[in-house]
Amino acid sequence: MRAAINCALANRQILTALVREVFADVLPSPRLPLLYDVSHNTCKAEDHMVDGSRRTLHVHRKGATRAWGPGHPDLPPALQPAGQPVLIGGSMGTGSYVLAGMASSEDRAFSSACHGAGRAMSRHQALRTWHGRAVIDALADRGILIRSPSSRGVAEEAPGAYKDVTAVVDAAEAAGLARKVARLEPLICVKG
Repeated sequence: MRAAINCALANRQILTALVREVFADVLPSPRLPLLYDVSHNTCKAEDHMVDGSRRTLHVHRKGATRAWGPGHPDLPPALQPAGQPVLIGGSMGTGSYVLAGMASSEDRAFSSACHGAGRAMSRHQALRTWHGRAVIDALADRGILIRSPSSRGVAEEAPGAYKDVTAVVDAAEAAGLARKVARLEPLICVKG
């Protein structure tokens, strides 16, 4: 598992470097600092309360990310007052959200929250339901640009193939896992 996690982290660093190179080719002096790096679908050793005592656990978050609340000792000083940023993506045609971890998440979910709306249907079902070109055109009519080498990939990721991100975020907040901070609207989606 550690080898897989190291591979994923190295891959993110490589992708970041390649994105910066592309922007450098197009813009005179792009400034692309890393604002926040978040891991999901991973396993980490962490200390949590279990049956009244603090224990070191290996927390495997599949479909989830950390959501440490305000004041958590492992947060960097800049994040201490607000809690850990939690990014919950919707789809290429719906909004996404920035949330902040809540202290109540510790007892309820080992300081975890979901990291996306989640699929409402399989990729195969989405391919039977939508055609990539139609999805690209419908999103363009709403002002959302899609760039993808594959129409098939666009159809698999059609907005209707995902759960309602607002309902998912509202549930995470109501469950005391993370609180809403901002809603983001898509402008451009690049599918790899």
